[in-house]
Amino acid sequence: METIEADVVIIGGGPAGCTCALYAARANLKTVVLDKNPSVGALAITHQIANYPGVPVDMSGQALLDLMREQAIQYGTDYRRAQVFSVDLSGEWKTVYTPEGTFKGRSLVLATGAMGRPASFKGEAEFLGRGVSYCATCDAAFYKGREVAVVGVNKEAVEEANVLTKFSSTVHWITASDPKSDDVHSMDLLAKPNVKHWSRTRLLCIDGNEGGVTGISVKNKNSENEQKIELEGVFVYMSGSKPITDFLGDQVAYKEDGGIVVDDFMTTSIEGVWAIGDIRNTPFKQAVVAASDGCIAAMAIDRFLNSRKAIRVDWVHS
Repeated sequence: METIEADVVIIGGGPAGCTCALYAARANLKTVVLDKNPSVGALAITHQIANYPGVPVDMSGQALLDLMREQAIQYGTDYRRAQVFSVDLSGEWKTVYTPEGTFKGRSLVLATGAMGRPASFKGEAEFLGRGVSYCATCDAAFYKGREVAVVGVNKEAVEEANVLTKFSSTVHWITASDPKSDDVHSMDLLAKPNVKHWSRTRLLCIDGNEGGVTGISVKNKNSENEQKIELEGVFVYMSGSKPITDFLGDQVAYKEDGGIVVDDFMTTSIEGVWAIGDIRNTPFKQAVVAASDGCIAAMAIDRFLNSRKAIRVDWVHS
């Protein structure tokens, strides 16, 4: 089996991993990206980009990700499709095992992101990106003046529903249980004039056609009959997302929420190992935040590998 050595091995080819690869390759570091599938991940399934600086609003997440990847490759990144099944972080050289070969890096970057829960409602997977979303911060502006539903009673659902109230004509809040009366944020949400709360109600299915979501069917706990609600967007927040760390075991330190512990330079508890993007389980899961993580990590790695005390600025004044 082939063994490849590099200065920087990056596991994950999303916005965090691609940005890290771009900066590392530009710093003349031999850089390898191991990406399981370029068509999955939060950015890849985003139908339209509207809040990434400098990017046209009609660009899809997949198109933006393709550009990021190609830019990193143009600067010398060795991009490979590979499924990582385990790593060894014990030595000075970090070892990554895949069916395609073994990769050894003087530094290792963990950028595998977080995995959303599996689709559990009829129509959820079918209309993902066409009316079904897991990120109001990303997509709320697309529903200005339109009716939407938020499904879930957790903290994330409440926060995202509040974002939607700034744009949508009506936010239907679907909760299987009632929010607690001492939950200030939930009470503030219920006080919004454009919020309609469907208490003790569960989502049955998401309806739509070729154009996307057209409505939902719900059922109240105390009713025998289903109800249909006509709307154009459904934001689902049932159990959050979980950082993808199964290949790591207990080799790094984790936070209580499952995210990897890092310092200001994205360094983990293991010297020579960095973690960037949604694998940290940050409160703001945005492509621009992930890209920022990747930049910080790459510059820190350049300093680490070359024993530099100062960070090199990567722009030129004319």
